[in-house]
Amino acid sequence: MAKGSGTASAARSVATASSRELILDAARELIASRGYDGMVISDLCARSGLPASSIYYHFGNKLGVLAALLDRTFGELHAAFPDPTSYGPGDPLEHFEAWFTAACRSLDQRPEYLRLLLAISVGSHKDTQLVGDTVRRIRDYAHASWVAALTPVFGEDEAAFVDQLAVLGRAVTDGLAVTNSFDGKSYSSHVAPFVAMIRGLAEQRGRGSVQE
Repeated sequence: MAKGSGTASAARSVATASSRELILDAARELIASRGYDGMVISDLCARSGLPASSIYYHFGNKLGVLAALLDRTFGELHAAFPDPTSYGPGDPLEHFEAWFTAACRSLDQRPEYLRLLLAISVGSHKDTQLVGDTVRRIRDYAHASWVAALTPVFGEDEAAFVDQLAVLGRAVTDGLAVTNSFDGKSYSSHVAPFVAMIRGLAEQRGRGSVQE
């Protein structure tokens, strides 16, 4: 009896996880084609094949779906990102270039990620706590990654300057989301000029380890 109960419980857990993913998959498709405001519960039900009660059970409301989708997409994308602190000895600028190249390649593979994040960041729903907290956590993570990637290039004593560059780097990838969407330009095609800019700034500030 206990074994049968355990099997039934496991089956319910799988079904629950599966229905949650079906809803998020449907939400991603609807937002991609109609935008967040065009994603209504009735269409979400039709696309996922699940009743509205399942949506409310898993996510509470439409904003809960949005926050969960953003969180899942963030996890999928950053699973492919290299850790900027994982590189061993060598030229810090080469390590930075390797990290930025890998990050841009990941963004090219999932262009909808930053589009979704930007749409949420400037929309009226950004002020709701659930969505706002999710967006802030993701953007703080991105900023910390930029700081970790740039600090070896400029040194610990340049913390304030590195922080400014981290803001700029994050803004560059934000802007490239628009360029990718409207002009069809890949993120990866902008690696070389951005790295050249970082090299020039490093040399200007006397960071001999990255000089030719």
